[in-house]
Amino acid sequence: MDRVQKAIVMSLITTSALAWIASVNQPDMIAAMTTYNPLSISLFTASWTAGMAAMMFPAITPMVLMYNRFVINKKNNRDNQSSATLEEQQHQQYDKAISYFPSLRVIIFVGSYLLVWAVTGVSLLLAWSMVMNSTIMTTGNSFIIQYLYGTLLLIAGVYQFTPLKRICIGYCESPMSFFMRRWRGGTYGAVNMGVYHGLYCLGCCWAYFLLMVALGWMNLLWMGLFAGIIFGEKIWYRGIWIARAAGIALIVVGILVAAGMLPSLVSSATSMTGSEDDTGDDMTMMMQNDNANNSANDMAMSDSSQEASMDLLDDSVVSRGAGDESNLMTSDFNDHAAEFTDNHNGNVESTMDMD
Repeated sequence: MDRVQKAIVMSLITTSALAWIASVNQPDMIAAMTTYNPLSISLFTASWTAGMAAMMFPAITPMVLMYNRFVINKKNNRDNQSSATLEEQQHQQYDKAISYFPSLRVIIFVGSYLLVWAVTGVSLLLAWSMVMNSTIMTTGNSFIIQYLYGTLLLIAGVYQFTPLKRICIGYCESPMSFFMRRWRGGTYGAVNMGVYHGLYCLGCCWAYFLLMVALGWMNLLWMGLFAGIIFGEKIWYRGIWIARAAGIALIVVGILVAAGMLPSLVSSATSMTGSEDDTGDDMTMMMQNDNANNSANDMAMSDSSQEASMDLLDDSVVSRGAGDESNLMTSDFNDHAAEFTDNHNGNVESTMDMD
């Protein structure tokens, strides 16, 4: 391995490591799915592309090294030709001009490859948002959700046994056969082959990434698991066995999810709608708190009214008692006055009789 190849390997590994670090904090997918905010979609696209670099760069390292070797060999063969036309001489001058930056075509090749995955991420996001907004967010029926997720897992598992999967993984496993079939020279060739390689990788791995978007598995745990599966599929010459083993596992899990035997998996999948559910829960809590406060105020007002009524009742009783006592005192005074008057009159009459 020469210095350029070592530099390419180190660049891919370093970029992948930085992308893994960048994938720790990911933007909220639910904001992009529900609001279609361009800023949210752009943040998701950037995060998704970084995640693809983290997951796929280790697996495509043999393909990139093979492409760099072909570029160097083609350049050397052209330089060794003694009889060259004017157009070829101009082309040689162009190659010499970019030879100061020997990895330029490699960067174009890898950039075109990542472009395919960036477009795929946006397409998966928008397509699944339509399904989510029309079913999960509206119905909220757990049975519909588990059947939907179970079906997705079954589709992803069955695809691992299809001829298209076998063809795509064959080209990814054998860089030589890919370049023998798709080789194009120049900058346009780098773009063309990068896009084709991205499409073949998409044919191998689209089911994994559909699950990552649909089931909310855009986290380091699931990214690491799928990255390991993809790496084994592409690096090992019998990677189709890994693909089929993963397919069996996905089918089994899909059946269990559809049967309702893995509720924790469904709940973790629906947790990506947590931000909106939390908002709804917060609104509900606020309404409940308002109702509780209103009820407390009503009870306080009722208690106040009752206390006021009791006070008024007590005041009326006291006033009535005071009135009754006053009437009793007046009656006693009148009785004493009448008795005194009667006694006085009797004394006067007795005096007159004695005279």
